[in-house]
Amino acid sequence: MKYVAIINDRRFEIEILRDGTLTVNGEPRDIDFLEIAESRFSVIKDYRSSELVIEESASGLQVLMDGRIYEVQVLDERALLMANRKGGIKSKTGEVVAPMPGLIIEVKVNVGDIVHEGQTLVILESMKMQNELKAAREGQVTSVAVSKGQTVDKGATLIVVGDVPA
Repeated sequence: MKYVAIINDRRFEIEILRDGTLTVNGEPRDIDFLEIAESRFSVIKDYRSSELVIEESASGLQVLMDGRIYEVQVLDERALLMANRKGGIKSKTGEVVAPMPGLIIEVKVNVGDIVHEGQTLVILESMKMQNELKAAREGQVTSVAVSKGQTVDKGATLIVVGDVPA
């Protein structure tokens, strides 16, 4: 089965072959992927283990891996064809949501700040690990809904990044 994954605006063609092997952009990949709990997965690639948290978002999926959030859309060939006929794939959302319940350790931005893609916006502690939640896109902070010391539920909107005013 063939898929297209769009991760932070980068496109990857993924094919799962009948024997269970995986290719990414035509290159074979040796990846071990295992669900360990609801929305939590273990991935082993090149003898390196990572834990992922995968949640649905307004524009597809949000994947938390190594303290960074990735906006991901996964489409099979038919869904990609349909999206292209409807005007293309939607752009990234500027909404940063809590991928898991936790405690806000630090808020690094204020309303009105201009941020860059990949910039740390807030640090969330969960399960004794600090996770840097980063901007998925460039823009201006339009909303900060949390403060240091606040506890948040999974899925809570923390920060919203909008377009930069002209």
